Amino acid sequence: MLKNKYGHYSDDGREFIITDPRTPRPWFNYMWNENYGGLISHTGGGFSFLETPRDNRLTRMRYNSLPWDRPGRYVIVKDSETGEYWSLSWAPTIDKKYDLYECHHGQGYTTIITEISGIRGELTYFVPTDVNAEIWKFKLTDLSGKNRKLEVYAFTELMMGNALNDIINQPNDKHFTEIYFDKSNKTLVATRRYWVLNRKVSVEQPNLDWKYNIYFSSTLPITGFDGSLDKFIGKWRSEANPIAIENGKMFNTEITAGDPVAALQSKINLQSGKSKEAAFVFAVSNKEDKDPYKTLDWESLVNLKTINSKFDNLILKWKNYLSHVQVSTPDEKFNTMLNVWNQYQAAVTFDMARNSGYYHGGLLFGTGMRDQFQDILGVVMVEPDRVKKRLLNALRFQFKNGSTLHNFFKITEWGEKTNHSDTPLWVPFGLIEYLNETADLSILDEKVTYYDGGEGSVYEHMKKAIDFALSATSERGIPKIMNGDWNDTLDKVGPKGKGETIWGAFFLGYVIKKTFELLRLKKDSKTLNRWKKEYEKIGKIVNEVAWDGDWYIRAFKDDASPLGTKKARQGKIFINSQTWSVISGLTPKERGDKALNSVKILLARPNGIQICWPSYTKVEENVGLISRCVPGKKENGAIFNHASSWFVLASIMNGDVEGAYDIYSRMMPPNSSARIDKYEVEPYVYAEYVTSPDHPTEGQASHSWLTGTAVWMLRNGIDFILGFRTSIKGLMINPNIPSKWKEYSATRKFRGKTIILSVKNPYGKNTGFTSIKINGESVEDNLIKVEDYKDTVINVEIVL
Repeated sequence: MLKNKYGHYSDDGREFIITDPRTPRPWFNYMWNENYGGLISHTGGGFSFLETPRDNRLTRMRYNSLPWDRPGRYVIVKDSETGEYWSLSWAPTIDKKYDLYECHHGQGYTTIITEISGIRGELTYFVPTDVNAEIWKFKLTDLSGKNRKLEVYAFTELMMGNALNDIINQPNDKHFTEIYFDKSNKTLVATRRYWVLNRKVSVEQPNLDWKYNIYFSSTLPITGFDGSLDKFIGKWRSEANPIAIENGKMFNTEITAGDPVAALQSKINLQSGKSKEAAFVFAVSNKEDKDPYKTLDWESLVNLKTINSKFDNLILKWKNYLSHVQVSTPDEKFNTMLNVWNQYQAAVTFDMARNSGYYHGGLLFGTGMRDQFQDILGVVMVEPDRVKKRLLNALRFQFKNGSTLHNFFKITEWGEKTNHSDTPLWVPFGLIEYLNETADLSILDEKVTYYDGGEGSVYEHMKKAIDFALSATSERGIPKIMNGDWNDTLDKVGPKGKGETIWGAFFLGYVIKKTFELLRLKKDSKTLNRWKKEYEKIGKIVNEVAWDGDWYIRAFKDDASPLGTKKARQGKIFINSQTWSVISGLTPKERGDKALNSVKILLARPNGIQICWPSYTKVEENVGLISRCVPGKKENGAIFNHASSWFVLASIMNGDVEGAYDIYSRMMPPNSSARIDKYEVEPYVYAEYVTSPDHPTEGQASHSWLTGTAVWMLRNGIDFILGFRTSIKGLMINPNIPSKWKEYSATRKFRGKTIILSVKNPYGKNTGFTSIKINGESVEDNLIKVEDYKDTVINVEIVL
C-alpha cells in the first residue's frame, strides 16, 4: 500500500484516502461533466461553475481565507435533544472531537466519512454525467444504540455570475439577487437580475440579465429554508456556528437583495442501530426554459433511486475510461499513476485548462491555445470525438495570417493576442497528435472560420500556422521571441522584435518534422520539400550560433546578447533548449549527449530537473519577469515539472533509458511528495513545480492539478516507456524500460482494437527486441497496422 502520514491509496489505486483532515494544504478533487464543473476539497470546500469559472460561477470560494478552504458545500447534523451539531465534512466545525475521519477522493466523486456523537456519516459529492447539477448524497447510521432525533442542514454561499466582478464590485452586485421558495415544487430558487460580461475590468454597464436559475432541494421533507446569508449565519458568526442551526429554526428568508445563500433544513428520526439515506440536489437551468422542472426531470432527479443510478453510471464511466490503458510492471508507483491518477489528472486538465483550481482562480486565463492543443494528448486515446470538437472550436481563434489568440473565454468568445512566439505552433502539434491516434484524415477537409473573417479547411489552418511561424523569424532565420515563448516569464527578451528564441527554433523544427508523414499521405510534395529545406536551415543556423561549448544558449536578446551562457552569473543554463535540441532531431549526437549531460550535472535535483540555474537573485530588466520571481520558485529556478518531463522524453530518444526512468521516478507524486509536510500539496497528482534548493522552502510544491506535466508524463509512460508509439500508419511497439524489469504487461485500446502486450526481458536490456510475435506468429516489423487484423484483440509478445 502506498501511503504517507495523512493518507494512502486504496488497494485498487482508484481512491486516495485521507485519514487526517489537517493536511498541510487543502487537498482537492474535481467533479464535472461537459458543461458543469466543480472543485471539491477534502473538507467540503471549493466552488462550482457552468461553462466558465470567470463569467458564470455559481458558488463562492474565498482565496487566502482564514480559516482555510472557506466557504464550501456543507451538510451539518444536529442532535435535537442535546443541541450538539457537527459537519459531515469535518469543516467548518473543526473544533469538534471526531472519532473517525476519512476522505475518499475518487474519479469524479469525493466521499467523506466521519463518526462523532454516536453517528456515522457518509457524505458523497458528485456531478452526474448527464445533467447540470451536483449531488450531495449522505447516509447517517446510529452507533449509540438509541433512537435519535436529528436535524440536517445543507448550505452553500452563492455567487451567480461574473467572479471577477464579484471581487471588485460585490457591495453593488448584491443588489440584483433574488431568492424565493417554490412551495409547489419544494425547492429553493435563486437567480440574479444582472450579469457582467465585460471583456476586461470596466465601469461599463452591460445591462444584461443573468440567464440562469439555481434550484436547491432535498429528497427529505423540507422544514425550513434561508436565502439570506446574513440571517442564516447571524452577526459576528461564521459557517462554523450559524445562528439558524444553533437555534434549530430557519428564518425562511426570501430576498431581492443582499448576500445570497442556499440553505435548507430537514428533520430525521433515526432508529437505534439503523441507517437513513438522503440527498441534496443543486441544479441549474436556463431562464428561457418554459418548464425547467420538466427539462431537469426534477421529480426524478430529487429521488434516491435516480441519484444512486446516476452515481453508478459515473463509476461505470470511469471504469470504462481507465480501461483504455492498463499496465502491470514491477514498479507499483508507476502502475498506480499510469492506471489511474495520471490518466485522471490528464482528463481534468482537458476540461479545466489552467483555469479552475485552488491555484488557478479562473479569473484571468480562460482557455489557452497552447494548453488546449497539448491537453488533447491525455484524452484523445479515449474520447477522440470530444477532442475533434474541441480542436475545431479552438481553430476559430486563429487569424487568416496563421497567428492565433493566446487564450479565449468560452461564453464571450473573446481573448488576447499576446505575441507569444510559440502559440500558433501548438495548432499543428495538436492536430497531428489527433491524426496519429485516429487516422481521421476527414478532419482536414472541414471548414473553420478565422477569427478575423473568412474560412479555410483545417489543413489550410495547419499550414498557415507553420508558415506564420516561419515568417516571424529574424534575418538569420531564428524565430523572434517577441513577448515570450513557452516560458512566459522571458517577456522582456525580445519585445522590440529583434530577440530570438533558440528553444523556439528547436520547437519549430520539431513541429515541421511532425508533419512530414501527413504531407506524404496528402501527396503535398511542394509543401513537404519547402518545409524540409526550412527544417534543415533551422538546424544549420542554430548549431552555428547557439552552441555554447557544453550546452545550447536559451535565447538572444533584442541587443543580440545571449541568454543562458557560461559567461553569465545567473541563468547560465536553461533546460528547454537542451532537451528540445534532441527532441527536434536538430542536434548532432555528440552535442545532444553533452547538452543532456550538462543538465544532469547542473540541474538534476531529488524531485526532478531544475528549469534553469543559477536562479536569478538580481533583476535583469532585459530578461523579464523570471528575474523578479523568488529564486527557486516558479520559472526562476524551480523544479518545473512540465520542463522536467521533456528531459525524460529527450533522454529516452537519446538512448539514456536508465537516466530517463530515474528522473521519471523522482517526479512521480508518490516519490516527489515523500517529505509531505514540506511538499504540502496533493500527493496523488503532479504539481506545476517543486521549490528547488535555491530557496529556503526547498521541497515545497505548488499549483497542483492543472499543469501540462500531466499529459506529458502520461504519454512518456505510455508511448516511450511501455512503448506504444502512435502514427497515422499505425501503432509501433518500442519499449524503453529499466534493465532490472524482467517482464511487464500492458493493454492499450487503439482504433477499435485492444492490443495486449507481454514483454519479457531475460537479458536485462533497456530497449530493442530479440523477437516479436503477433497472435502467436513471428514477425519482423514492430509496426502494427490494426486494420490488417480482423479480431478485436491483438496479442503482442516481445522478448527484448
